[in-house]
Amino acid sequence: MIVFRITFMLRCNEDATSARHQQSGNATMNNSATSSAAESSTRTMTLIDNATGRRWELPIIDGSLGPQVVDVRKFYADTGMFTYDPGFTSTASCDSAITFIDGDEGILLHRGYRIEDLAAKSDFMEVCYLLLHGELPNLKQKTKFEHDITYHTMLHEQMMYFYRGFRRDSHPMAIMVGVVGALSAFYHDSTDITDPYQRMVAQHRLIAKMPTIAAMAYKYSIGQPFVYPRNDLSYAENFLHMTFSVPAEEYKVRPVLARAMDRIFILHADHEQNASTSTVRIAGSSGANPFACIAAGIASLWGPAHGGANEAVLNMLQEIGHKDRIPEFIERAKDKNDPFRLMGFGHRVYKNYDPRAKVMQASCYEVLDELGIQDDPLLELAMELEKIALEDPYFVEKKLFPNVDFYSGIILKAMNFPTSMFTVLFALARTVGWVAQWTEMIEDPSHRISRPRQLYNGYAQREFVPIDKRS
Repeated sequence: MIVFRITFMLRCNEDATSARHQQSGNATMNNSATSSAAESSTRTMTLIDNATGRRWELPIIDGSLGPQVVDVRKFYADTGMFTYDPGFTSTASCDSAITFIDGDEGILLHRGYRIEDLAAKSDFMEVCYLLLHGELPNLKQKTKFEHDITYHTMLHEQMMYFYRGFRRDSHPMAIMVGVVGALSAFYHDSTDITDPYQRMVAQHRLIAKMPTIAAMAYKYSIGQPFVYPRNDLSYAENFLHMTFSVPAEEYKVRPVLARAMDRIFILHADHEQNASTSTVRIAGSSGANPFACIAAGIASLWGPAHGGANEAVLNMLQEIGHKDRIPEFIERAKDKNDPFRLMGFGHRVYKNYDPRAKVMQASCYEVLDELGIQDDPLLELAMELEKIALEDPYFVEKKLFPNVDFYSGIILKAMNFPTSMFTVLFALARTVGWVAQWTEMIEDPSHRISRPRQLYNGYAQREFVPIDKRS
């Protein structure tokens, strides 16, 4: 193994550098950040090969917030070596102005706005506009945007045959992957990614049709007739109506439940460069049409390590079974040798409290109160588990607080969504984030096809052996 020594070469005033670091580390002090591309600072890093003494100077790039990054784009050309970072945990794969996360401080910003403010003061359609266009809409812009989305919610009638091609017990996410990918077969007038107008139409169609596709996936799985969208309902109301109404009687959407669903959509709209978002960007880097790219994102989200977290919460509660067994499972969760883990507590990104969880907690209590649920053993168990975990010194010390998945799982269970639909709702909400990230990449003149490297550990070149001479 070759060992490198890394030193920092400061080519700027120390006080200015310190001030810049202080600014980039405080997300609340930089509200004037724009979507301009990252710029190289006057600071560089020198990489030294301890075996040969060779030196390479690497530029350091400043963002508007967060850690600086070392520019290694020319590293292979200059050194003949690759960098090694499985899972890209220390690698910035792109330059983005959409979402910023400071996990240590528990901060999540969309275009500079705190997620708590957006969830409390805005609605999902406004957040969609913000993610897509970079600014909150004025009244005229919002009215037009809502109209454009509302009048794109219907699906091509021939797409109904796609649903009939799936087994009746198909997982709704399997249906989502297939149907969303098939949109490109029906909407040829919005697949030219070089045309700004077609990109816009594709954005609107994906955001608008996703609730219809998701609701139909649910209806198909339970054998009920499809319910068409209504133009007089809001985005969240429309989805609930298409999901739970039946032709035999009138269905009235409760405002509390519609607001809770709207908040769930807001809180899941985008989350920086996670697995599914990176999948959308990688697929899009090849020039694939937007419908195929979003279908790829849905497939990635389907993985239990990504989008299945709130479903895992419900499975965990079912495993515990009764609130009397909570102390037993709390102790098991503390035991490193026990495979049991408390799902819905802590977060890989947030080392502090998940900023989305507080908003979701309030919605959770509102929904339970609205529905008058007091005797559901699973929900009673969840509330008791929350109380104990928030008071237990072990979880408090390690900051293993309930996260957004814990509360969203409880809300969806209370609203009678089956666990198989949890990830579908996640995909529905995240579509706008995927579309915004895809658009940002396509419109970046410096973007190129993604081509990760590898550390090869297989055989070196060897001679072919005829089959009759192999042992």
